[in-house]
Amino acid sequence: MKLHPLVEAAARGELPPWARAEESRREHMARVAGLMEAWARGLGLDVPEVTRWRAAAFLHDVLRDAPVKELEAQAPPEFRRLEGRILHGPVAARRLREVEGVADQPLLDAVAFHTLGHPEFGELGRALFAADFLDPGRPEDDGWRQSLRERMPDERGAVARAVLRARIGHSLEVERLLRPETVAYWNVLVEEAGRG
Repeated sequence: MKLHPLVEAAARGELPPWARAEESRREHMARVAGLMEAWARGLGLDVPEVTRWRAAAFLHDVLRDAPVKELEAQAPPEFRRLEGRILHGPVAARRLREVEGVADQPLLDAVAFHTLGHPEFGELGRALFAADFLDPGRPEDDGWRQSLRERMPDERGAVARAVLRARIGHSLEVERLLRPETVAYWNVLVEEAGRG
């Protein structure tokens, strides 16, 4: 597989010039990239796949520190009703596709939906969704998150359900609307576990 030069650069931690990520955000992205690389290698993926997984980790928050008004102005129409702080993924994916010419749809979907989940996630999207939540440098890191990291990638289905359950639980606590993609992702994970 021939990788886009921006994807290859991102895997090395080189962000595009339009990135809006402060130093602490870049440190988070590097930790997520470390998890993604370890999990990809644990699955026996080849070098181009490991590169894609690292790139997704560096690109998922590439616009996380952009002003909300800027993100709202650039959001694809189907995302305009999202809470402003969640728009960084969809806007980054759109910019990667439309401005930079990245055509890797699974990678773009992973970036766009890394905070929401998506029923059509492949292994890359599922891993990024989990790795973002399980970043070992998060202030709220605890033994539970560490145990989930240790179960990856062998028990990735169970870990994905645990992460999504926690995210949905938080949304319910703060009375935030659940996106249809999130609910559909939950249903897919439960059906795959044979609990449908």
